[in-house]
Order: sequence, then C-alpha cells, then structure tokens
Amino acid sequence: MRLGLHLTRFNWPDGDAAIGSRVVELVKRAEDAGFDGFWPMDHLYQIGLNGPPEEPMLEGYTLLAFAAGFTTRIKLGLLVTGVTYRHPGMLVKTVSTLDVLSGGRAYLGIGAAWNEREHRGLGVPFPPLAERFERLEETLQIFHQMWNGGVEPFTGRHYQLAETLCRPLPLQQPHPPIMVGGGGERKTLRLVAKYADACNIFDGPEVAHKLDVLKAHCQDVGRPYEEITKTVSVRIAVSRDGGHNTHSPAETIDHLGRLAGLGFGQAIVMLPEPLSASVVDLFGERIVPEAAKLATAGRASSGRH
Repeated sequence: MRLGLHLTRFNWPDGDAAIGSRVVELVKRAEDAGFDGFWPMDHLYQIGLNGPPEEPMLEGYTLLAFAAGFTTRIKLGLLVTGVTYRHPGMLVKTVSTLDVLSGGRAYLGIGAAWNEREHRGLGVPFPPLAERFERLEETLQIFHQMWNGGVEPFTGRHYQLAETLCRPLPLQQPHPPIMVGGGGERKTLRLVAKYADACNIFDGPEVAHKLDVLKAHCQDVGRPYEEITKTVSVRIAVSRDGGHNTHSPAETIDHLGRLAGLGFGQAIVMLPEPLSASVVDLFGERIVPEAAKLATAGRASSGRH
C-alpha cells in the first residue's frame, strides 16, 4: 500500500513569514520518508473541521507548483480540486503545466465543491448541487478530450470551448491519473466508473459498501473495476508509544492492513496539525516500509498508478 500525505493547516507558531520554509521542510521530509504523494486541499478559507476561516490558507495549485520545484519523486495532487473554482480549459492547462514541469508527477484530484462561504466571500459563483455535478461531468469530459490531443470544439450545457488545444501535452501517458473524490453513491461513484482512474473515499464503517457500489457502477457502464485505483483518506494520530489517544506504529499498520484487505491501494493520511517534522519522520522509519508490504485483496486491485 502506498501512502500519501494530506496537508490542511499552515498555522505554525512562527507565523506567516515562515510558511514557505515550513512547507519546504515537511514536503522534503515526506519525500525522503517514502510518501508516494503530497495532497494539500483546495480551499480559499480554512474549513470548520480544521479551524476558523481566518487561519492561513494557500492556493492549491500555486502550492503544488512550489513543491514541484524542490522535490523530484513525490506525486502532486489536490484532495480535491473544487470544480467551481477554475474554468475547465484553464484547469487542464494548469495540471498539464504542472505535469510537464514536475517531470510527470501531476495527479488530478477533483470533486463537485461544497464550501459556500468561501465562494460567496470571494465572489466565486456557487451553483446548486445538481448543477455542480453537471459541471463536474463536463469538466471530466473536457479533460479527456484535451488530453487525448483533440482540438475540436466542446459544446456542453455549461461550458463551450471553440478549440480544445493543449500543448504541451502532459508527460504522463495516456494522461495524468484522474481521481474523483467523494463517496456519493448515485453521482460521485458513477462518475468514477465513467471517467476516473481512481476514487477517494473517507475511512469509516461504510468503506466496504462504497466499494461494492463502485463495482456495481463499473458493471453498469461496462468498465473493468480492477482498472480503478482505490484510495482512502485516513484521519489518524500516531506516536511512538501509542499513548495519549494516539495509535502506535503497529496499530497503524494493522488498520492500514484492514483497508488493504478491502482492496485499497493507497491511503492518504490526515495527521494532527500543525504538522510536525517528527511525525513525518516516524512514518518514514516505522510505517511507510511496512505499508509497502501490504497487498490488496483479490476483490480489488490497486489499479493504475
């Protein structure tokens, strides 16, 4: 099982001027520790689950481009891009540029978006939920068309592109992996089956059921279920001894093993923040090497990397 690192907070005690150096330290250490991917979130304000909206929040693709400049191996994606924040043609260009300049390390994580406050606050249109899913599907279609090298027009209900030209094309072939995030059973997982290379589901009692739903959608649209990488977001606190309401490395490996047994090929871990370098180092010493030995179950493969 591969591990990704999710970063959501930038409120270190040394203040805003040190955010850049803190990010460099942590992402470099994550790469050295063997993490497969760096996955910040895509928000304009801090979200209530993590802290007040006034907390520092970085623009996601600027952050990934910054990280690409001082790393060489770790993959770079947002968990997940809000479809409403950027016009799809510009988003294709952004992710393509990231892939080319990072040497083929970009990952498109995308979802329907949900945080109304930050949309209203910064003047970003926030359509109703049904329309956001329509826009998400059209955006996925645009990505496939542009990354296939086509230049013909795209005419959708919400987006019209006269010329879907994308040059340079991404280095990864046939294109950077596309992850659709979320566990919605009627719409989100069906979009995974139709358009995505990976899903991302939050850890919880229903994860096995969500995979069964995804499998049914794959059967319905004629897509091999095994083609899809199954990823899971895991919120966990880890310490060397497992004290003070934390998990030990051994307990963490046991939990990851159960998820691998369901068929998940990657866990994107959400650690207590503001994140410390010592926790990243602990993963590199005790958890990443053991997680790499975990095999996914026969009911689901890890799919395309």
